[in-house]
Amino acid sequence: MKILEHRALRGPNYYSRYLTIFMRLDIGELEQRPSDTVPGIVERLSELLPTLQEHRCSLGRPGGFLERLARGTWAGHVVEHVAIELQNLIGFSVGYGKTIDSYEAGIYNVVYRYRDEASGLAAGVEAVELVRRLFHGQEIDLPAIIDRLKAVRDAHMLGPSTASIIEAAERRGIPYMRLTDDSSYIQLGHGYRQQRIQATVTCQTDLIGYSIADDKQWTKQLLGDAGIPVPRGEVCSTIDEALEVSRRIGYPLAVKPLVGNHGRGVSTSVEDDQALCDAFDIAARRHSSVIVEQCISGEDHRLLVINGQLVAAARRRPAHVIGDGRATLKELIDRENADPRRGVGHENLLTQIELDEQSQRMIGQQHLTLESVIAADDIVFLKPTANLSTGGTATDVTDDVHPEVRYAAERIARLVGLDIIGIDLLAETLTRPLDEQSAAVVEVNAGPGFRMHLSPTHGQGRDVGQPVIDMLFPDSGSDARIPIVAVTGTNGKTTTVRLLSHLLRQVGRKVGMACTGAIEIDSHVIMRGDYSGPLAAATVLREPTVECAVLEVARGGIMRRGLGFDACDVGVLLNIASDHLGEHDLHTLDELARCKSVVIDAIRPEGTAVINADDPRVLAAQEWARGDSILFTLSPDSQAIRQHVHNQGVAFTVHQGNLVMRQGRVEVEIISVADVPITFAGHARFNVANALAASAAAFALGLSLADIRQGLATFHPTPGQNPGRTNLIEAAGLKVLIDYGHNVPALDALAELVSALPAKRRIGVASAPGNRRDEDLFELGARLSAMLDVVILCETDARGRPQGEVGALLRDGAASVPRACHTELLMDEEQAIGRAFDEASEGDLLVLLIDDVDGTLERLKARRTSSATMAAEPSDIAALRGNRPC
Repeated sequence: MKILEHRALRGPNYYSRYLTIFMRLDIGELEQRPSDTVPGIVERLSELLPTLQEHRCSLGRPGGFLERLARGTWAGHVVEHVAIELQNLIGFSVGYGKTIDSYEAGIYNVVYRYRDEASGLAAGVEAVELVRRLFHGQEIDLPAIIDRLKAVRDAHMLGPSTASIIEAAERRGIPYMRLTDDSSYIQLGHGYRQQRIQATVTCQTDLIGYSIADDKQWTKQLLGDAGIPVPRGEVCSTIDEALEVSRRIGYPLAVKPLVGNHGRGVSTSVEDDQALCDAFDIAARRHSSVIVEQCISGEDHRLLVINGQLVAAARRRPAHVIGDGRATLKELIDRENADPRRGVGHENLLTQIELDEQSQRMIGQQHLTLESVIAADDIVFLKPTANLSTGGTATDVTDDVHPEVRYAAERIARLVGLDIIGIDLLAETLTRPLDEQSAAVVEVNAGPGFRMHLSPTHGQGRDVGQPVIDMLFPDSGSDARIPIVAVTGTNGKTTTVRLLSHLLRQVGRKVGMACTGAIEIDSHVIMRGDYSGPLAAATVLREPTVECAVLEVARGGIMRRGLGFDACDVGVLLNIASDHLGEHDLHTLDELARCKSVVIDAIRPEGTAVINADDPRVLAAQEWARGDSILFTLSPDSQAIRQHVHNQGVAFTVHQGNLVMRQGRVEVEIISVADVPITFAGHARFNVANALAASAAAFALGLSLADIRQGLATFHPTPGQNPGRTNLIEAAGLKVLIDYGHNVPALDALAELVSALPAKRRIGVASAPGNRRDEDLFELGARLSAMLDVVILCETDARGRPQGEVGALLRDGAASVPRACHTELLMDEEQAIGRAFDEASEGDLLVLLIDDVDGTLERLKARRTSSATMAAEPSDIAALRGNRPC
């Protein structure tokens, strides 16, 4: 078997609304060997993965998959279920999967849900190898597979602290995204409503407070001056200074680096000069300045304060073992590490106890060795600090905190100035005020770990992630989202996106826009290129100033990576026509329609689908739409529109030369079609449809009809507002129409406008990407020939085809039309444009269906003579106003 493609779909996609892994799998010779031809396969797989019994599969009952396996199914289907179960075995609960035949024998599209992307991909790779071995009767080392997957999981999964905050956000419906692949730097919410965290440090965490917490001496001074009990001590740079401090304070001492965390470099219960020298050396390896202070007797406690409120308290004990009178210290440690609750890092509730230099020193201080037999009930401490990360244990004591201790903890948070703070307090108990016992604050922590509170070794776990979310998003009804509009279809996406963005900007919204051509933030172009996919969506949603996102969504992005967001507020489905068929296993218009309908399937329940009622496939796709629907149409009297309006649905259409909104018995005129510049007085019917779609989407977002009217009247078909889309420019007596018609339906729509523009001759430059089918390229050439008097063809993007093949197919199509159209083929677009300009004379119309818009505009500027102007709206448009087709 061979994996041909393997990737994560990050959002709703062609196969599922879930986060899904896509695998295109060639099962090779196993196409001839379904599972029922493999002796003992059910028994062997059940023995390896007994929990497969829970898989219902298409039969809809437990054991359904194993029944399918016994009756006979193909290896790709088995890979799907194994990939799902391997993820379950490493702690990710997933269940959805699907295996689909492709148009090629032996090749299957396998999809399955994931929760952690890296683990999901790795599970797929392991599943393929496991199933290959299964079908060939080879040995399978499942423990090794699980170990490898756990290593991937541990390298990529969020720590328990961050995960608890994410889980609380998800309960509120707040979206999140990881801003880097290998860290806990997380964005919660979208656009201007976002907040960011790095583990338990938030974007609201005070930098000065963080610095105070990072400097133990600064902390002691600040708290001591405020009357908070802290241990006496001094900062030392040399061992001689440390010894001098010991003379003044007396033993026992605690020694720690001035700056540090997780208890690294800390030694406690230092009893003599030699032990002090050893402890100083350990601390100095962490930081050149070392704190030497009195060792406070009492239990180690951690108090967690979030947003000024104490939310949890835990009593901690350092890593230790308890003797039984028989086992050696080493045996006791090994026995403790065998506890299934202990793992590596944050893998489990507890962490493995590792013997380091400090451990050896503490064992020696207790006059023991690893071979010593420990008496029954004797406790041997192995670490100087009680951090869980070094093997310590925790007991929840939140309900035992005295009101005065609570007040002190919350006061400390205010004094240091941290929104989330962990306070390390040595005290005999938390049930009495601090001034009535031996107690001192030994440290405060910015970005404290939550694990001891979420899952204490003993006692009740506390949901400490929720207070963080409540602090970051105090409006309990807010999900921190901004409105997202997703626009898809075969043609018209870019114009609709740009027009809708213009409408929103006119009413003061800060818009993030992504389309074929650019990403713009509040009218500023920040990236140029084709940005109609999920990466562009993520870029817009990460922008801290954006109040509304308007996103072009192309077929390729949906199939390759999914939408890139979990839900949108408005989904616009413009049209379905033949383009790119044959790619990504989309071979029919119905399959393409299902792909495009992902956008309206992803609408939030309270959102709106904007549907083209003139396209039968789009109208049929309305069954996938969530939320309400607004229809738009150029045929105001169609049965679908009449029924929709009768049922109090909203429709945008044309009537007596005006764009209108209808609902029930109400019809409101918005603007004359002739006053909408991009419609060319109605001759660009495709832009009339785009204007209706954008108006409907704007209405769904709450814009008034007056706002929509103003926006439609001020959006022009110029390179500045809609670059490369029906830009009609006059220069030195020559008219130039620049557009991006690269498929047959687009040319059919453009032909009406081209024929309406008066010209002596119509001279065109055109190309097409090579990822169209042969028949599509041939037909495109034929349409060009029928529309123009001179066609100059070129190649811009062969997409894997041999050089010259695309141009030849276009030329052959142009030659098939029985009319006097002159056709030339030049491979380079720049040369083709230059040839067209050389051919053209005053009164001609150049129709440039090109990629290099900027270069062509520079050429037009250079062509201007001192007496000529470059008009954004040529005089021909005024003439068109007298003949209005809409």
